[in-house]
Amino acid sequence: MLQSATNLISCIGLSSLLLSFFGVNSTSPDDPIHCLSSKTSSHCTVTNSYGDFPDRSICEVSNVVYPKTEQELLSFVSMASMNKTKVKVSTRYSHSIPKLVCPDSQKGNNMLISTLYLNRTLAINASTMTMTVESGATLKDVIEDSAKFGMALPNGPYWWGLTIGGLISTGAHGSGLWGVGSSVHDYIEQLRIITPAGRNEGYAKIRIIDNSDPHINAAKVSLGVLGVISQVTLRLEPMFKRSITMFQSNDSDLAEQAVSFGKEHEFADITWYPSQRKAVYRIDDRVSSNVSGNGLNNFIGFRSTPTLLMAIIRSLEESQESTGDANGKCITAKMTTSILKNAGLGFTNDGKTFKGYPVIGFQNRLQASGSCLDSPHDNQITACPWDHRLKSQYFHQTTISIALPNVKNFIEDIQKLRDIEPQCFCNAELYNGILMRYVKASNAYLGKQEDAIDFDITYYRSKNPNKPRLHEDVFEEVEQLGIFKYGGIPHWGKNRNVAFEGVMRKFAKAGEFLKVKDMYDPFGIFSSEWTDQILGLGDGVSIVKAGCALEGLCLCSDDLHCAPEKGYFCRPGRVYKDARVCRHLNKSDSQSLI
Repeated sequence: MLQSATNLISCIGLSSLLLSFFGVNSTSPDDPIHCLSSKTSSHCTVTNSYGDFPDRSICEVSNVVYPKTEQELLSFVSMASMNKTKVKVSTRYSHSIPKLVCPDSQKGNNMLISTLYLNRTLAINASTMTMTVESGATLKDVIEDSAKFGMALPNGPYWWGLTIGGLISTGAHGSGLWGVGSSVHDYIEQLRIITPAGRNEGYAKIRIIDNSDPHINAAKVSLGVLGVISQVTLRLEPMFKRSITMFQSNDSDLAEQAVSFGKEHEFADITWYPSQRKAVYRIDDRVSSNVSGNGLNNFIGFRSTPTLLMAIIRSLEESQESTGDANGKCITAKMTTSILKNAGLGFTNDGKTFKGYPVIGFQNRLQASGSCLDSPHDNQITACPWDHRLKSQYFHQTTISIALPNVKNFIEDIQKLRDIEPQCFCNAELYNGILMRYVKASNAYLGKQEDAIDFDITYYRSKNPNKPRLHEDVFEEVEQLGIFKYGGIPHWGKNRNVAFEGVMRKFAKAGEFLKVKDMYDPFGIFSSEWTDQILGLGDGVSIVKAGCALEGLCLCSDDLHCAPEKGYFCRPGRVYKDARVCRHLNKSDSQSLI
C-alpha cells in the first residue's frame, strides 16, 4: 500500500511539473465577496482566498461599494461617518488569514469598501524615482509598470497577487537586511488616506501624509483601522540585475549560520527541512547589468495546478493523516522537495528552461511570481493550488518574526523537538519546509521592532475543526516557543488566534499608534471586535470551548480543549515546559497529570 502511494505521488509530481511547464490556463480565483443577488450589492458575505478564517466564522455584510475614483471613495466614507456605520476594506484577492476584513454588525448595518477598481498607476516620475498607485493596484502592477520606465521596487513579497494597500497595512515583506530592508511600507514616500471627519468637513477628509509627518509611522502599518488608503507613492531604484544560487547544506550549523547569512547577501533567505536535516541557502545579490542572463521566476507553487491532481494530492494527505502515516508523509515530502530542487523551484535561465545556477536576470523578472492568476477563464481544469472551491490545499500558517539575538536558541529548540520525534516536521516539508526571510527593524509603530528572521511554517489543516492533526503538539509547541518564550512578533496577515494574544505589549510605540487611531477615527467606524481584541482594546482573542486548542483559538488548560475522545490530551511541551499542547497519548500515558 505504501509503495503504491509512493509511486502515485511520484507520478503526481511529474505530471504537475509537465502541466505547469506547458502553461495550462487557470481557473480565475474566487471573488471574496458574495452577495444574495448578483444585481445588488447587499446582504453579502466576505471571506479570504482560503475560504475560512481561523475561527471558521462567516462575515456578513449589509452593503458593498466599489468606488472607481478617490472622490467616490471619499463620498462613501463620508456617508458611513455621518451614519456611524461600521466599515472595512476588501482587496481583490483577500489574502489575509485573520479577520481584518470583517466589519462589525451594528443593528444589521455595516459597509464593505472594495478596492477592486481602485487599481490604476497614476504617476511615474523618473527624475524623482517615485511611483504613485491607487491602493488596489497589485504588486504585479507595480513591478510591471515601473519596469517600463527602467525602475524597480527594491524588495517585496514573493507572491505578486497582493494589493499595495493590503500588503503595507499588514507589514508584508520580502527578504533582506541591507539598505532600507525588505518591508514594502519602508519604501513609502507618501500616503493619501481617507478618514472620518466632523460635519464642518463633510464627515470625511483626505489626509496627505509624507515622511515629514510623524503620523506616517502609524499609517504605514495600520491594519485598516485609521481609514481607507486611496493612494500610495513608493520610492524606486534604477532597474538592476540579480544573481541567484541555491546551495544545500546539512542543518547541523544552521543555528549559527542563520544569524550571519542575511548580512552577507542582499536578498538572502533560507528554506529549512528539519526532518531531512537540510537547509537550502539562497545566495542572492546584485550584479552588473552587463552580466548576461535573462532569468525568470515562475515558482512552481504559484503556478496553475490541474484540479484533478490537486484532489488526488489532498486525498493522499487526508489518508496519511487519518491513518497516522508519518512515514508516508516523509516519503511524499522528500519526493516533493526533490522535484522542486531538480526543477530549480521554477526559476529558468532564459524564461523557458532551467539549466542550473546561477540564475541571472533583471529584478522585475526575479523578485516575485504568481502565474496562476494570469488567466481570466473559468475552465475548472487548473487553478491556484489553494482554491477553496475545489478539493485543494487547505492549511494553517504560523509566521513569526524572531529577533536576530534569539534566532540561534529558537532554531536549536526546534532541532531538539525534531530529535525527539524525527518525522514530526514532514507535515511542513510537504509545503516546502520552513521559509526563513530576513526583515529589518522599522520605524513603523506596528512594524518589526528589531532586525529579525521571519519563520513561515505552512502545514495541514483538517476540514473538520474537531479533528486533531498528526504531530499536533509539535506545531503548537513551535508556535508557543516563538510567540511566548522568544517574544516573536506575528505576521499581521497570517497566524491563528493564539499568536495575537497580548501582542501589543511587544511594540514600544503601541500607545502612539492608538493615539493616532483615536485622532483619525474618533468614532471607531473602522474598528471591529477583532481589531479591538488584537489592539488590546477589548477582551483577548482566545475563544475557550471544547476543542478550541486544535484550531489555535485558545491555549489548552483542560483536556476538553483538545480531543480526549480521540486520544489527544492537554500536556506540557517537551522542550518548552511552559507550553500547553494537545498531544496524542495511549491510555496509560493519558492518566498522567498536566
